Amino acid sequence: MDILQTLTEEFKLVPVHTKNIVALLDEGNTVPFIARYRKEMTGSCDDQVLRELNDRLTYLRNLEKRKEEVANSINEQGKMTEELTAALALAVTLTEVEDIYRPYKQKRKTRASVAIAKGLQPLADLILSQDKTVDVFLAAKGYLSDEVGTETEAIDGARDIIAEIVSDDAPTRKKLRNFFFRHGEIVSSYAKGKEAEDEAKTYGMYADYRESVGAVKSHRILALNRGEKEEFLKVSIEVDEEFAKRITAAGFLKDGGESSKIVKQAAEDSYSRLIAPSVEREVRAQLFEDASEQAIKMFELNLKPLLMQPPLKDKITMGWDPAYRTGCKICVVDGTGKVLDKTVVYPTPPQNKTEEAKLVLKKLISKYGVEVISCGNGTASKESELFIAELIHEIKAETGREVGYVIVNEAGASVYSASPLGAEEFPDYDVTARSAVSIARRLQDPLAELIKIDPKSIGVGQYQHDMNEKRLDSALSGVLEDCVNSVGVDLNTASVSLLKYIAGLNGAVAKNIVAYREEHGKFKSRKQLLKVPKLGEKAYTQCAGFLRIDGGENILDNTAVHPESYEKAEKLLSLFQYTKEDVRARRIADLRQKIKAYGEDRAARESALDRATLADIVTELMKPGRDIREGLPAPTLRKDIMSIADLKTGMEITGTVRNVVDFGAFIDIGVHQDGLVHISEITDRYIKHPSEVLKVGQVVQVRIKEVDLKKSRIGLTMRSKK
Repeated sequence: MDILQTLTEEFKLVPVHTKNIVALLDEGNTVPFIARYRKEMTGSCDDQVLRELNDRLTYLRNLEKRKEEVANSINEQGKMTEELTAALALAVTLTEVEDIYRPYKQKRKTRASVAIAKGLQPLADLILSQDKTVDVFLAAKGYLSDEVGTETEAIDGARDIIAEIVSDDAPTRKKLRNFFFRHGEIVSSYAKGKEAEDEAKTYGMYADYRESVGAVKSHRILALNRGEKEEFLKVSIEVDEEFAKRITAAGFLKDGGESSKIVKQAAEDSYSRLIAPSVEREVRAQLFEDASEQAIKMFELNLKPLLMQPPLKDKITMGWDPAYRTGCKICVVDGTGKVLDKTVVYPTPPQNKTEEAKLVLKKLISKYGVEVISCGNGTASKESELFIAELIHEIKAETGREVGYVIVNEAGASVYSASPLGAEEFPDYDVTARSAVSIARRLQDPLAELIKIDPKSIGVGQYQHDMNEKRLDSALSGVLEDCVNSVGVDLNTASVSLLKYIAGLNGAVAKNIVAYREEHGKFKSRKQLLKVPKLGEKAYTQCAGFLRIDGGENILDNTAVHPESYEKAEKLLSLFQYTKEDVRARRIADLRQKIKAYGEDRAARESALDRATLADIVTELMKPGRDIREGLPAPTLRKDIMSIADLKTGMEITGTVRNVVDFGAFIDIGVHQDGLVHISEITDRYIKHPSEVLKVGQVVQVRIKEVDLKKSRIGLTMRSKK
């Protein structure tokens, strides 16, 4: 297999770009570095494509390695043939390679191996040749022994050997796998004795369920697997057994009289006893793997916009962790996230100390100039929201001060609060107080705060706890890395949690950076990074462009321009009579127009830059210190509240997408309970997946389709009115 050619065709790349990408990865370059600073070599492939290509490259290399191992094993047995060599060369999946290897694997004791040990292999070969002139029973007499007492025993043993030969036949297994995928039905019912249990009701729709294997959706596969794992469901794949047996026998039957009858019996036995259970396991494993990959992709799709939500910068914020009996935990943080004050109030049941809480909070809001309240959406959030709405109305009436509030998804806040990292950051705070700080900070800078939490606990995606943990962690780490590096971090304020996701760094080096900063004071230039223990030239090359220094010696250190391009950037500036001081003073607003008039190719050539890098550098020079998230819609500050009881069919309302799943999206419409817009209600046109239209954090206009107050369910639509 030509791996480079395969990758080029699958990813629709120019061959030289594929070759460059593989070389860059093999040299140890990180995906963010390649995506940002080697665009001319990759054809400007983005992070996602590079990660997918890297995963595929790893798979193809493992495939080639396995082919080599299988070939060596078969050669050592002296059984390699031209046909096997050709079959291995043509195999494009690990499953196909294992099918080819199956007959040559060391097997545990089987009915066939027992028959072979009794000397019945030649009889099996004779029967399998299906010569009409051979009298099978007469031939079987020649194989009688102390271990084989009768002709029937001899033929039965030979039949077992033939059944295993059929089972080990790679083309037959491939045909049957395809048959299961194309014509099989996945079937489920309640496990015996489980139908009356309350927990089983979760799987009610699968109590009498049947669907084509080729049509079943990923989320249903995951639900079925979970129900089976929890022993509430019995799940299987059904096919036309008679037709499957005919497929099994087809490659072995000849018109050989009595011998052919025995071969047919052996093939049917092979299917029922050996092939069907094995192929069903393989098909279900493949369905689960595909469904898991889809779920992981959905997780990535949801996580990225959640992390990349625009920060509410420089706002003095009150974090509110709602609760009932233990009271609502309150923290006030300044515009940088530094904690100014904390307290506990009891405006919710059972205490209902609303007036006392108002006095305490009005003083805090006045004392620190609180501009926004960030309230978690967990237990008691509805009662808290009612109280907050009333509180800010009173403040407006009494003082004229405008205070807004935002209901923040607090998923994972408690996980962070109880983590070693939470304890390290706030050793003197109890768990609930840390949670209030996290809720405030995730409004101010979602990326910096959410990065501290295990992505599986953030509350997006579906069935994440059923995934292959290693694969999920790898995918999510990739998303975190892409987000952190695309935004960049302030070298003088970034936490270890943020720094460890910068290209070329890890947890240990991130801690060394913070320790160096604490010992020597703020970094004044990127070059100082080379003085950090265990941060060598290679790591510096990878990380430098993603680390910013605000107010440093060189203004380029506060941009995404890589140090390797500083001289070229300065050459570009001088070409148009600018200096770095002009960049610092933001006096080069017309640079792009000047380059266009001058000629982009000419400007790139005279600055020793390629076109892609030239465009990136110009963007950075025009807005040093820019945050790419600032162009996105800011969080909507609320001033009032609605209840689910206020909703009426047909009402139009603004909402924010909280989670996108295979069957639709959950929308926060400000009534504590998210509404569901089913995939069929997202748009008037046909779409294959909700992600084609919606993403987490997106502000959308929806219309109330139905409301079920008893079940607290809200059905939404985004389709145009008819």
